[in-house]
Amino acid sequence: MKVEFIENFLIVWNPKDGSELYKMGFYGKPLGIPKPKTPEFNVPLILDLMEGVYLAGKRAITVHEGSERKKKVTLRKLRQRAKLLYEEFDGKYAVYHDLRSSGFVVTPGIKFGCDFAVYKHGPGLEHSPYMVSVRKAKSEMTATEIVKAGRLATTVRKRFIIAVPDIEREKIRYLIFKWFRA
Repeated sequence: MKVEFIENFLIVWNPKDGSELYKMGFYGKPLGIPKPKTPEFNVPLILDLMEGVYLAGKRAITVHEGSERKKKVTLRKLRQRAKLLYEEFDGKYAVYHDLRSSGFVVTPGIKFGCDFAVYKHGPGLEHSPYMVSVRKAKSEMTATEIVKAGRLATTVRKRFIIAVPDIEREKIRYLIFKWFRA
């Protein structure tokens, strides 16, 4: 499936192809449709770079850029561009890849103040039960930050998860916070 790389996004111009990608796992956002009621739509599909790297790695898409979309963008070059856009891309991508490969639907978590919102079934079918923040193994988190994350997660009825990727060992530790009333 051919997609075009424009600035920091990938665009699937063919609505039929876009609908197919969306059906495969809720990839992307249909242009101008914030909450699609059906996986069939008649508009282009916008993918973010995280999704693009994943789908290109799975050979589900081929990425092109330039006039007439003639120049093919390699997976390596796509990853390099993603590293410029995302802070700590390698760690975040490792978590994204692990969650997607485990059957979860992963979307940007910016509106929840985290890296990813994670669904068991998909947006529109359920509210995301998890919010995931990716942290380095040696990074510190203050008690105040933990309380803030817990309050936010409780307010939006989600479980707060800290994902700690170990790129060299290809392992990810997930720390799931369970809140209780004192």
